[in-house]
Amino acid sequence: MSASLNYKSFSKEQQTMDNLEKQLICPICLEMFTKPVVILPCQHNLCRKCASDIFQASNPYLPTRGGSTVASGGRFRCPSCRHEVVLDRHGIYGLQRNLLVENIIDIYKQESTRPEKKSDQPLCEEHEDERINIYCLNCEVPTCSLCKVFGAHKDCQVAPLTHVFQRQKSELSDGIAVLVGSNDRVQGVINQLQDTCTIETGFEDPPLQGQAAASGSGNGADSEPARHVFSFSWLNSLNE
Repeated sequence: MSASLNYKSFSKEQQTMDNLEKQLICPICLEMFTKPVVILPCQHNLCRKCASDIFQASNPYLPTRGGSTVASGGRFRCPSCRHEVVLDRHGIYGLQRNLLVENIIDIYKQESTRPEKKSDQPLCEEHEDERINIYCLNCEVPTCSLCKVFGAHKDCQVAPLTHVFQRQKSELSDGIAVLVGSNDRVQGVINQLQDTCTIETGFEDPPLQGQAAASGSGNGADSEPARHVFSFSWLNSLNE
């Protein structure tokens, strides 16, 4: 529960920022509007540079200077709705700047670059701005004081969250120590078993093994119980 306490609010904020960013994308360069931003008579917005590029593409024979059209008048179509935009004698520079969109872009960039706020304590999902500070012993979940007084945990036993955290941390540390100790003991037994297998492998002299093979299974059968007796006697010593 604690991992998802602020997830909903974070998700809503992120969704709002994503939707806002979509509204600030120029339909020509497909990037965020570059100031100055001009608004067309059809109420759609363009970067002034992009509007100038469209106008030059629609009027290729008009004289230009420094990459900008200097002739007055002219027309082009809005790339969003295809509405015909008729320019006055000022040309592209006669289009009104959309200062509102420019201000929104500035605010958006500030919010996007601002470091994410980190709360010292998570907040309750049921009670806005109420910090999680207690732990419900019955439901085994962290909660807030208002949930204990008025909410779903009013009939439950609770304890301070910090106390429960320290207790569970101590129990977890003890459990890890027990596991580490058990692992060491098991590893010791494994090492001893490996040593025993090595001893048993070299227990019988190779020439004697050859003689046993030549004379049948007599000597081999006698040596086999000896190895097993050695193994079981050693294993019994481990249990003592």
